[in-house]
Amino acid sequence: MTPQNSTEKRKSDHVEICSTKDVSAKWNFWDDIQLVHSAAPEMDFDDIKTEVRLFGKRLATPIVISAMTGGYDTGSKINANLARAAADLQIAMGVGSQRAALENPEMAKTYSILKDYDVPLKIANIGAPQLVASGYKGSSKMLSQAMDMIGADLVAIHLNYLQEAVQPEGERSARGVMATIRDLSTDFPIIVKETGAGMSHDLIKLLAKTKIKGIDVGGAGGTSFSAVEFYRAQEVGDRLKARLGRTYWNWGIPTPVSAAIASMYLPTIATGGVRGGLDVARAISIGATCAGMANRLLVPALDSADAVVSELKEAIEELKVAMFLTGSKDLKELSNQTPLVVGQTRDWLEFLLKETV
Repeated sequence: MTPQNSTEKRKSDHVEICSTKDVSAKWNFWDDIQLVHSAAPEMDFDDIKTEVRLFGKRLATPIVISAMTGGYDTGSKINANLARAAADLQIAMGVGSQRAALENPEMAKTYSILKDYDVPLKIANIGAPQLVASGYKGSSKMLSQAMDMIGADLVAIHLNYLQEAVQPEGERSARGVMATIRDLSTDFPIIVKETGAGMSHDLIKLLAKTKIKGIDVGGAGGTSFSAVEFYRAQEVGDRLKARLGRTYWNWGIPTPVSAAIASMYLPTIATGGVRGGLDVARAISIGATCAGMANRLLVPALDSADAVVSELKEAIEELKVAMFLTGSKDLKELSNQTPLVVGQTRDWLEFLLKETV
């Protein structure tokens, strides 16, 4: 079926591009985080426990299926496959921006499919630009509708101003975004999520002064939505926006940097460039509570729930091997490991931490 409006078309474009084109950032900063090998771990592999509590919910492993899609026909299949996998493995899941369903209620079913599965932690999703433009009453209604749509435990307010700045139909109004987050966090269980450009220390400190429950840093190093918009602009012949998308392809603060800093203040999900269990282990070692995976799961989700489960089981096994080889029987012990941090990630951390001293 042909998408019915511009929002649905954009959703379709994003999935098509992310599943078929090279949209990765030039650098994956997780490779700057090196765990120290323990040649004699003094433990059995079967002793390893990966359970974690995130926002009051028990998860079997510290992986969150990060926001991907919804709001167009194929989104229902993708979210159903992801939700079944999340339920089978007892991990958390977020949905893509629910703006499409608020604009066209017929699209609600592409998100509400989550209600059919026992996902232990469900995260709704609304964009900051839409909330800022709606005022407190309007934005409160949007958050309520988004949470009810999927039976959510929390709602993510996503910050995607890089994407908005370079996409053909982008919304560039950002005045009042912090006040909106502050006000809404008094009445809703909110996390704040970036979508690929990361968060600075200064912003994280401001967010920590609100009543939000946590942060999903959405840092640089994984999918570049500037790259996604480059391809979309090329397709419609928008030369300026294509140039902007190409120019800002690698813009942002590295995921490990934002995650390490955010974890000093609030429960943190480290999303951005997480390829598997070793990167999850690296995220835990720098202080994150969980790591978010998205692009790595998209192609399996277009296939079947079994394909998603298989990919996630492989990632969980990789995590356990990292724990075994560092002598970490549980995630607390893994978080107490001191990793070697090198390269640009080290430079970024030193700069951002020095800037706020």
